Amino acid sequence: MDLSSLTLLVEILDAGNLSEAARRLKMSRANVSYHLGAFERSVGQQLVRRTTRRIEPTEIGLQLYEHGRKIRNELDAARESVATLGQSLQGRVRLSVPSGYGQLVMSPWLIDFKRAYPGIVLDVAFENRVVDLLRDEVDIAVRVMSDPPDNLVARDMGPVHYVACAAKAYAKAHRLPQALEDLDKLPLITSGVVGRQLRLSAYLYGERHEVPLSPSLMSENFAFLREAILAGLGVGLVPDYVVHDEVAAGRVLTSLDDWKLSLFGTQMYMLYMPNRHHTRAASTFIEFMLERARAASTG
Repeated sequence: MDLSSLTLLVEILDAGNLSEAARRLKMSRANVSYHLGAFERSVGQQLVRRTTRRIEPTEIGLQLYEHGRKIRNELDAARESVATLGQSLQGRVRLSVPSGYGQLVMSPWLIDFKRAYPGIVLDVAFENRVVDLLRDEVDIAVRVMSDPPDNLVARDMGPVHYVACAAKAYAKAHRLPQALEDLDKLPLITSGVVGRQLRLSAYLYGERHEVPLSPSLMSENFAFLREAILAGLGVGLVPDYVVHDEVAAGRVLTSLDDWKLSLFGTQMYMLYMPNRHHTRAASTFIEFMLERARAASTG
């Protein structure tokens, strides 16, 4: 079996369609299609199914894809070992992080990592959408969730605690919520998902409660949400790291402290593909970030 044909199959399935595969391989679409057809004829079986939007592997195609990925990963590892012998650590890490956690918590870690490893290129996207690591060419994603998907490696970065909070002046002039039901009666400041009813999950003494919410101010920009809370525009429902310094200084007060509150999940996870070869740069980055996350959780 021709190794180049096997590698071509991996590239096509990773890309999701022939046009994207051609772009990545710097070939014409017709050339990619021709070599794929030749490979299928040599194997004697159909390897992919073409739909209007994507290409999906057949059963035999998926088996060959898995073998091809392992071979390509080993070759990549061998090339990297030779190329970096006696050199400082180099490479590229493509990372997707949540807007709030990425900006307010991870930014100093990313800067420290870059100082420690100047030869590594960091390509960081701050976004909250669900990322397809295979299709979006992302090496590592950091996301809040309760149950990470089974098809990804999920490394625990610590719990996520939401707090109900308000500026001290607002709390004096109005009131902080005393019960979960109060959250839907007060001007609420929080993040959300467009087109989806926002629901708060709350846990107390092992019991789970769910409360529908109708925020008066919503944004994916957590720095803006913090400013809105400090401006006294209402009660914030945000992760504790958003207002940590303000709470410590007494500028922001919290309530419902006995409850464990959650909007999008209870844990922060670092996610990556189980069968993707990690360069030395990516492996070093993963361990560096996990060490910082562990220190932050215990500090």
